Amino acid sequence: MRIVKAPDVRRAEILSIAENLFQTKGYAKTSVDEIVRQAGIAKGTFYHYFKSKEEILDSLTQQLVADMAFHSQLIAGNKNLNAIEKITAIISKQNALADKNHSVVGSMHLPENKELHDRVNIETVKVFGPILASVIEQGNQQGLFQVDDPLSTIQFILAGSQCLLGEGIFNWSPAEQQARINAMLTLIERTFAAKPGSMVTALQACLNRSTD
Repeated sequence: MRIVKAPDVRRAEILSIAENLFQTKGYAKTSVDEIVRQAGIAKGTFYHYFKSKEEILDSLTQQLVADMAFHSQLIAGNKNLNAIEKITAIISKQNALADKNHSVVGSMHLPENKELHDRVNIETVKVFGPILASVIEQGNQQGLFQVDDPLSTIQFILAGSQCLLGEGIFNWSPAEQQARINAMLTLIERTFAAKPGSMVTALQACLNRSTD
């Protein structure tokens, strides 16, 4: 007997199966035929929901960004944390989600998916900029920071860090990568006019935990 599922259920099922295949086989080695076979559906059903494998990756990436934004907003609204604690908590959560979804993140960085990668970078600046700007404004009020334009400042930092550190286009050695991360942390601390050492120490501890 043919099983009829609600459209949102069927779509979520196809996404989940594709994500599992990307995780185990890799994005490049996963075909639409294999997704269809694993899902037990006709190829026409697949194309009813998605135009291509690339569109599935696009949808999975959008889900990841939305998930990151949701958790970041929750942390930003936590009244028990100061601004520096919120920033480190947001970074830690984003890194944990990226690690959990490493197949999606890694696939997005493939040369053939550059257009998607660029769109995600733009969306990241637009989505996370306001969230982090609200935290920076809290830091201003708490006397931890002195930032005249929190939104423009954090969007500049986000865009710059994505280009210099997140895309692999410079092919930094591990030592060069670490040197640039250290420079970025110092730059952030000085840009925020934070107490010397206060942000660098916290952010370094946060990044070290994410790589353990």
